[in-house]
Amino acid sequence: MRRSFLYNPKLKLRARQMRNEMTAAEKKLWYGYLEQDRNRWLRQKPIGDYIIDFYCPKLKLAIEVDGTTHLENKDKVYDKKRTEELEKLGIKILRFWNNDILDGLAEVENVIEEQIKNIKSP
Repeated sequence: MRRSFLYNPKLKLRARQMRNEMTAAEKKLWYGYLEQDRNRWLRQKPIGDYIIDFYCPKLKLAIEVDGTTHLENKDKVYDKKRTEELEKLGIKILRFWNNDILDGLAEVENVIEEQIKNIKSP
C-alpha cells in the first residue's frame, strides 16, 4: 500500500517552478548523483506545508540544499521548526550547504550512502 503525506495543494505550482529553476548545487546533486541512484528520488516534493528539495519515499529520507539565505536568524528558526515537523512524520532530514555539493560532491555522496545504510539496517 502506498502511503503519501498530505500537502498543501497551493504548493504544487511553486514546486513545479522550483524544479524548473534548480540552483547550481541542486542541479549538481540531482544530475550528478540522485537521478542515477538505485533509490527513487523526487525533486521539490510538497509534504505538509513544505517543499522538500529531494525526497526518497521508500527510505523516508529528505535532502535539503541550503544557501546563504539559511544563515539569517529567522530562517534558522523556520528550518528548525520545519525539521521538527517533518521528523514527526518519520522523515529523516539531511542538510548540505551549496558549497559542500559544488566543491565536494563525492563526500556528500558518501554521507548520503552512509545514511541509507543506517536506514536499511538499523
